[in-house]
Amino acid sequence: MIRVLLVDDHSIVRNGIQALLAQEPDIEVVGQTDNGQSLLELLAHTPTDIVLMDVAMPVLDGFATMPLLQEQFPGVRVLVLSMLGHETDVYRMMQAGAAGYVMKNAESQEFVYAIRMVATGRPFMCTELGLSLLQRLVKRPNPDVIPGTKRRPGNLTEREKEVLQLLAEGFTNAEIAEKLFTSKRTIETHRQNIIEKTQVKNTAALMRYAVSHGLIA
Repeated sequence: MIRVLLVDDHSIVRNGIQALLAQEPDIEVVGQTDNGQSLLELLAHTPTDIVLMDVAMPVLDGFATMPLLQEQFPGVRVLVLSMLGHETDVYRMMQAGAAGYVMKNAESQEFVYAIRMVATGRPFMCTELGLSLLQRLVKRPNPDVIPGTKRRPGNLTEREKEVLQLLAEGFTNAEIAEKLFTSKRTIETHRQNIIEKTQVKNTAALMRYAVSHGLIA
């Protein structure tokens, strides 16, 4: 039996979900509440396998609740049920430890399937959300957001190339700032950006990279 605890600040949503899950012989709703704080109090004396939790809630919202859940009840898996489908919200909740994410407009069959998937220890993301995030990724092929994709030398801006050349010539950040009529902090930012884009660990490695890729004379 999969024991589920519902957390949503709208009673009509909780009651609707409870009615839906009552039809499933392998799922039992063991409790419900309207915010993260009372959820933590309930879990202290309510054996639960899965917490079905909204993100936007009073007192303690989903973002604030997740780390506390991970710390106090590491064995409980969280399936997010929310209207918040922006990639930032999804990323924050999944990074914080959520096992799955379902939009509130998902079909009931997919919703029940999500609970069973998460109960077996597998991650889940609803079809609509998965396709939406994939489309955004395809339309914005940014090496920063595609795992395993390295930036190419051509991604350096002209100003970054200028800074790189001056670094290779032995100038300090302060000296480069004076030459380019800007602040030392700006040069430090350019330098950090260059290191991140080329994915090297230090200045020596950066110089070797720059020479091998023809970025400096």
